Amino acid sequence: MNFVKTVPAAILLTGSALLSHFAIADNSVFTVMDDPATAKKPFEGNLNAGYLAQSGNTTSSSLTANSNLTWYNTATAWSLWGNANNTSANDKRSSETYALGGRSRYNMTDSDYLFGQASWLTDRYNGYQARDVLTAGYGRQFFSGPVHSLRVEFGPGVRYDEYSDGGHKTQPLGYASGIYNWQLTDNAKFIQGVSVLGSEDTTVNSETALEVAINEHFGLRVGYNVTWNSNPPASAPEHTDRRTAVTLGYKM
Repeated sequence: MNFVKTVPAAILLTGSALLSHFAIADNSVFTVMDDPATAKKPFEGNLNAGYLAQSGNTTSSSLTANSNLTWYNTATAWSLWGNANNTSANDKRSSETYALGGRSRYNMTDSDYLFGQASWLTDRYNGYQARDVLTAGYGRQFFSGPVHSLRVEFGPGVRYDEYSDGGHKTQPLGYASGIYNWQLTDNAKFIQGVSVLGSEDTTVNSETALEVAINEHFGLRVGYNVTWNSNPPASAPEHTDRRTAVTLGYKM
């Protein structure tokens, strides 16, 4: 069984019924602030990318890219997101991570909402050939102002892991996350997000980021991501992975 085949259907289901929330399953935190009550336009999107290449005595390259697309209605929002990270040295691949996901949200009141998210991850150098996660839950928007924004959400779910060295596992999970945005100045924004996927192999994701606008469409982003697994695969026994990225972003 592979839940990635169910992702399109799940997104359509939450778009109409809006009764579930699918937790993020990659090694970053979903940080699109998708409150339709504060949306200034029907669509927002961004693309961030960074690339480093070196040749000579040492040959290496590193690519990181991510994108978020969000559509708003009066009380609902739908988002699609994805990211990719690829690193090699002396013609040998050392890291390769790709993730895709979809999210929906329905505001019941000014502060309470239902939401849904489905995600797929492949990170074979860290032991996962594929990881699919679905959850359902409830969210609370504590702050939604132009300066501070804070939301907390939680719910049950299910997770399917396919390991790089063979074998697979399906397990139930409990999901919780908190995401905070602070508009420091007109051009600078601080983001902190934490999510927990509690199961036999509990996963904690944290993202700390600073975004600085250059002009209306372009900006710089510095992000620090930490992923901790309580019971990592045997092929990648380290419990903690860290990633720092500086990227140039384009706002649609």
